[in-house]
Amino acid sequence: MTMHETRAESTDARADDRSHLPLERRIEAILMVADEPQGAVHLATALRVPVKEVKAAIEALRADYDGRPVGDRPAGPERGFELREVGGGWRIYVREAYDADAADFVLTQTPSKLSQAALETLAVIAYKQPITRGAVAAIRAVNVDSVVRTLLGRGLIREAFADSETGAIHYETTELLLTQLGLNSLDELPPISPLLPDGEEDVLA
Repeated sequence: MTMHETRAESTDARADDRSHLPLERRIEAILMVADEPQGAVHLATALRVPVKEVKAAIEALRADYDGRPVGDRPAGPERGFELREVGGGWRIYVREAYDADAADFVLTQTPSKLSQAALETLAVIAYKQPITRGAVAAIRAVNVDSVVRTLLGRGLIREAFADSETGAIHYETTELLLTQLGLNSLDELPPISPLLPDGEEDVLA
């Protein structure tokens, strides 16, 4: 290895060193984009820090969001979101007092047509609910992360519950979907078999 290569690796290591960034903010960034609750061990592994430090940072974030003092820092305002422990992991949610505002915002957005991928994913969830994102992906044989986020944002599906062992979130359709389809209940959905090509009914069985 040449001296130039050694210097280059050293420079890359310093550029990738994020240890100077506040751990609370690093965890916060991950939780803002994560689709599933994140456990302390998983976060510690991803951030390469001790689990004990991650747990302390999570508690500091909870206090910060709740408007409580954190160490020497005085209490700030209560946020419109909070950190909840669900299925053995942590995730950011809208605070209950602001649920109605968030729901009204989603429902008043200018409607646009769903993509074919979104319609197919919605159909799988409607007929197989409650179902995990991973199970939907297995049925459709494609990644459905962004599509599920879209359906959640449109208020057509919601989180039903998280598996107590794996933390995997199960999704179900909402009353809004029934309204848009003109149905009173899911029992009025048409039988799926006539809508599928021969052989595909086994996939959704």
